[in-house]
Amino acid sequence: MLIVNGTVHTMDGPVIENGYVAVSGSKISQVGPMEDCPKSWEGEMFDAQGGHICPGFIDAHCHLGMFGDALGFESDDGNEETDPCTPQLRAIDAVNPLDRCFSEARAAGVTTVLTGPGSANPIAGQFAAIKTDGRWVDDMIVRAPVSMKLALGENPKQVYHHRDETPVTRMATAAIIRENLRKAVEYGEKLDKAAQDEDTDPPDYDAKLEALLPVVRGELPVHIHAHRADDIATGVRIAKEFGLKCVIVHGTEGHLIPGLLAQENIPIITGPALGDRCKPELANMTLENPAVLQRAGVPFAICTDHPEVPIQYLPLCAALAVKGGLGEEAALAAITVNAAKIAGLDACLGSLTPGREADIVVTDRHPLELLGNVRAVVIGGKRI
Repeated sequence: MLIVNGTVHTMDGPVIENGYVAVSGSKISQVGPMEDCPKSWEGEMFDAQGGHICPGFIDAHCHLGMFGDALGFESDDGNEETDPCTPQLRAIDAVNPLDRCFSEARAAGVTTVLTGPGSANPIAGQFAAIKTDGRWVDDMIVRAPVSMKLALGENPKQVYHHRDETPVTRMATAAIIRENLRKAVEYGEKLDKAAQDEDTDPPDYDAKLEALLPVVRGELPVHIHAHRADDIATGVRIAKEFGLKCVIVHGTEGHLIPGLLAQENIPIITGPALGDRCKPELANMTLENPAVLQRAGVPFAICTDHPEVPIQYLPLCAALAVKGGLGEEAALAAITVNAAKIAGLDACLGSLTPGREADIVVTDRHPLELLGNVRAVVIGGKRI
């Protein structure tokens, strides 16, 4: 496939005002200005007609396929509200790729999402990175698990307060996380000892601790739901105690502590910013959050938290960050290359770089312009 005559947003280099992108198989093979475009091409061609060509959009935090569209309990599979510690839960066992929101994601140019459990439990379960095109989730997986979801703040408190069970305070939420991480450390030590000493019996299999082993070994990052500044601090504190790879999700009050976040070099997945302040911890929500984080040097991406904001409005969420003072290319990076970096997927996604997967969006105007339209979407080299 050859896409020609468009403004190319490579995301890992300068914008090419009038350029082309060539695709061979499922990979990007060439990118450059039109004067360097191949003169003869035997495959499919698409004329961007002066529009914009950019990488497929990546939503770094959502629950796509976990909560069925226009359905009730029968399709609500995002929160196992029966146990505050459920690291053994896997997003891929709940995602319904036939939910119509997947088609809305594709139509809007969202080609990859990180999706998984909600924030009912302090330790919620395993997120997966999946493409938005497919009917069989096993064929859509980019990486699973891609992260372990933890949750701080009001959501776990509200769920278990109604049940008269722990946790009903922020202290208890943090304590549950610490307790189970420490158990995982000890479980791993016992497994290692048994592997080294044939006279030592291994511990009994524990699905929860098995799921937490790659977390405490630094192999699987934790994505920590935290809105308030004090909750962000708790997440960072726990991560430092156990040597965890940490990403803060939402970070609504990140703009109040940008210097501290920059000092800790903790990435933030911001959003959603398109909605009301429906709970007290959102009192300081502002469209300026991404711009403030950028000025402080904090790595960040922008998410919808679908279904909180419908998945097709990911570009709009990025555009709102521009309204809040962020530059257009920085906002576009927050839903492409920076989202890929924070997810640990930038070796294959997020930029129009030869060798990367051919996930491409063609729009008739700048991709963040509200009145613009998506003209073509390519996933894995296939125009869908």
